[in-house]
Order: sequence, then C-alpha cells, then structure tokens
Amino acid sequence: MKAYLTLTKPRISALVALTAAFGWAMAGGKATPAFYAMVAGVVLASGASGALNQYLERAEDALMRRTQNRPLPRGVVTPRAALALGLSLSAAGPALVWAAGGPLAAGLTAGTIALYVLGYTPLKKVTPQTTWLGAAAGAAPPLIGWAAATGGLSMKAWALFGIQFLWQIPHFLALFWLYREDYARAGFRVMPVVHPDGSTTAAQIAVHSFTLLPATLLPVLLGMAGLSYALPAFVVGVVFLGLGLRASWTLAPKDARRLFLASLAYLPLIFGMLFLGGV
Repeated sequence: MKAYLTLTKPRISALVALTAAFGWAMAGGKATPAFYAMVAGVVLASGASGALNQYLERAEDALMRRTQNRPLPRGVVTPRAALALGLSLSAAGPALVWAAGGPLAAGLTAGTIALYVLGYTPLKKVTPQTTWLGAAAGAAPPLIGWAAATGGLSMKAWALFGIQFLWQIPHFLALFWLYREDYARAGFRVMPVVHPDGSTTAAQIAVHSFTLLPATLLPVLLGMAGLSYALPAFVVGVVFLGLGLRASWTLAPKDARRLFLASLAYLPLIFGMLFLGGV
C-alpha cells in the first residue's frame, strides 16, 4: 500500500490540495461538504498525474539517482498496476470535482491532468520549454478551487495563478541545476542540460525572481488584501529576489540549494499572509 501511495506523490498532492482550498477560500467559499469533496477530487487528480508521470518515465527514473528508488524502478509495483491506478484516479478526480463544483472546475481539473501527463511529461525529452507547461499545470489548483466556489474565474483568480506560476520557475530551475547530471543521464532536455554553461538558467532565474515580486503584490491592487499583507509580502518578496539574484549570479550549488529551499517556504508563506490579510 505504501508503494502505491508513493506513486501518487503525496507531498505534492498535499500542496495541490492546500492551494485549491486556498482558491476556494479566497473566492468566498465556506467549509461545506462540497468544499471537502472538491479537495478530495483535486487530491485524486494530483495522484493520477503523479502515477501516470512515473509510469511514463519509469525507464528514465531508473537512470537518475534521485528517482531510482521509486516503486516502478525498484519493481515493487508493476507498470500495469501503476497505469491502472493512474487511469482510475484520472477518472475519479474530475468526476468528484464536477459533483462538488460544476463543469468548469472539473474541466480545469481534467485539463491539468492532460497538460501534465500528455504535454509536460513526454516533451521533457524534446525541449526545455516544457518547464512552462509544468508550471502552468502546477499553478492550476487555485483556479480549480475558485471555479468550484463561484462557477467562474475572475482577475483575482488569475492573480493567484500568476503568483504560483512564476514561483515555480526559479523553484524548478534551481532543482534542475543541482541535478543536471542526473537529468542529462536520463535524456531530459531541461534548460541546464541544453545550455550547460548555465547562462540561460541564470537569466531565467533572475527574470522570474524579478517578476514574482510585482505578481505577489498584485492582489493589493485588485482589492484582495491591504497593507497588513502588502508590507510583509514585499519584505518576503525582496528576500526571495535577493536569493534568486545571488543564485543566478554564482550558480554555486549552495546558492541554488538555498534558493530551492527558500522556494519551498515562499508559496505557503505568501498565500498564508494573503489569506489572513484578505479584505
């Protein structure tokens, strides 16, 4: 059972569930049975993406040190079982979201699975531009939560999407840089592999660290939060920008790792402050 749970990438599923719940709450939704059903459906959909991703990349995972202990490379779960799990969850997740939040939220949920599994996953071996596809899929949960609560999407919902989208670029590029030899061994054409001198990786980390700061403050302009959010969010954003610029300047492993670890704290911190400082 533990191996099957591992296939669903439970830590990522937990973050996906939290950001979908955040979208629901920021849209004014309450903790009703529909809310819990929506969150459960999003968790199932995230698990589907994780299981199908690992099914498709099982050969590559066996070549990478950071993934070679996953259930499929170890032979703990058969490919057929992983595929069956992924397909079952990919049907159950959007269906539950539909029942809880309507067709738009369900369509976004199904579309996210498709983008991640049919777009991001196979194209990682073709072009480094898939980083943006993965970021788009990863930024969809707040949209799902918002759509489930209101039946539509507003600029406020897209502001949440923008924060989560831009946050992912330095997050993933720092990880790709740290494990670039692993990704090269598996044949993934991520940016540090395609441009091994690091110049493009450094530029993209710097650009997206810059753009993340105004995106983080956009909710204030949209009337979603006041100064109680704006001031601490600005401080946190500036600190993260500094870490991003340092990592892009040196590309030293310690600086890339520091940026990656900071990114793990950034999104929960910003969204938590936005929730508490909302107006």
